[in-house]
Amino acid sequence: MPLKHILITAIRGLRTHTSRSALTILGIVIGVAAIIIVMALGQGAQDLILSQVEGLGAETVVLRPGTGVSDITKTLFTQTLTQNDIAALEKKQNVPNLIEVSPLVIMYDAVEFQGKVYRPSIIGGSAEFLFGLLDISLQDGRYYTDDDIDQKARVAIIGATVKEELFENSQAVGQQIRIKDKKFKVLGVLEKSGQAGPFDMDELVMIPQTSAQTYITGTNYFNEVFLRADDPKNVEKMAYDIAVTLRETHDIGLNEDDDFDIQTQQNVIDQIETIVSVFTAFLVTVVSISLVVGGIGIMNIMLVSVFERTKEIGLRKALGATRNDILKQFLFEAVILTSIGGFVGVILGTVFSYVAAVVLAQTVAENWAFAFPVGGAILGVGVSASVGLIFGIYPANQASKKSPIEALRYE
Repeated sequence: MPLKHILITAIRGLRTHTSRSALTILGIVIGVAAIIIVMALGQGAQDLILSQVEGLGAETVVLRPGTGVSDITKTLFTQTLTQNDIAALEKKQNVPNLIEVSPLVIMYDAVEFQGKVYRPSIIGGSAEFLFGLLDISLQDGRYYTDDDIDQKARVAIIGATVKEELFENSQAVGQQIRIKDKKFKVLGVLEKSGQAGPFDMDELVMIPQTSAQTYITGTNYFNEVFLRADDPKNVEKMAYDIAVTLRETHDIGLNEDDDFDIQTQQNVIDQIETIVSVFTAFLVTVVSISLVVGGIGIMNIMLVSVFERTKEIGLRKALGATRNDILKQFLFEAVILTSIGGFVGVILGTVFSYVAAVVLAQTVAENWAFAFPVGGAILGVGVSASVGLIFGIYPANQASKKSPIEALRYE
């Protein structure tokens, strides 16, 4: 029998039991939709994180104390980066490709204004360097200067949310806020910009690092240092020079581990992509179990269908259909069923993923964007068709082996 006729017969067989066919592919639809949702949200999260990391620029290197960039405790409390290290790094003979360096002191403390209290992130560092690096503009006022940093001036730049919480609709520039009972004059207010790089600009108070160390922390070490190379091509060389310089200033022996961590933006990007990919693959593997369950359900329904259509099989064989024709018909039915389930799952998964992306953009991060996983769609449809083929072989084989005489006698 021609392949075209076998295909038409298979489609007619499915249309005869539309409700049962729809229920049969339900497991496949759910499984494929779940794969699309997981991969879409995983890609969206990865794109969001990478956009924040890449905002620092390809020529930027981040230096932190300790040996684990993911361990915030080490970053905040390890006292291995001091002004002596910054001075050594700024020497041209040590790090020739370095054109700018900005040490940061990171704190979490209360900020007060006329009885109103808010707890933002407090960063001690060069406002002009950091906000220029992250392309953040001022809504009002001005930056503090290098002279302010040298003189340990008690001045501050505040984020949009901090301004709203402490000053509401009144003027903030020129007012005095309190941090640990020390007054700081507000020189500027940042425009509303949300997350930029590793910081939420709206919930930020920035002061000179010298002021932070003198009036707030009482220490002489830094929690993070941003360094900028003269060219992105020289970043790896600069990272190597930084490591050599710091090992010398920290008197680290040949076989001893570093007490600092150097991260280029490419290092961070590679780590993020690896982590998100592994986590997404794990979740896809878990939700794919529903495809196996759906395949078993299809096999059971197809077996029931074979017994119900025993007379039809006998009649077709009596009229000249071969065992191969019957086998192909039932295989086609299974593959068509699961393929339809795969396409429906892709559509539903895409719709749910888009809705989820919109909700996340409004509630979690405004930069969260919908990402359609083309690979996930191809994988979902391909796997669903394969499930139909694998789990349809046994029922199709059972149907093809029926004797035409016994099949015609079946009641």
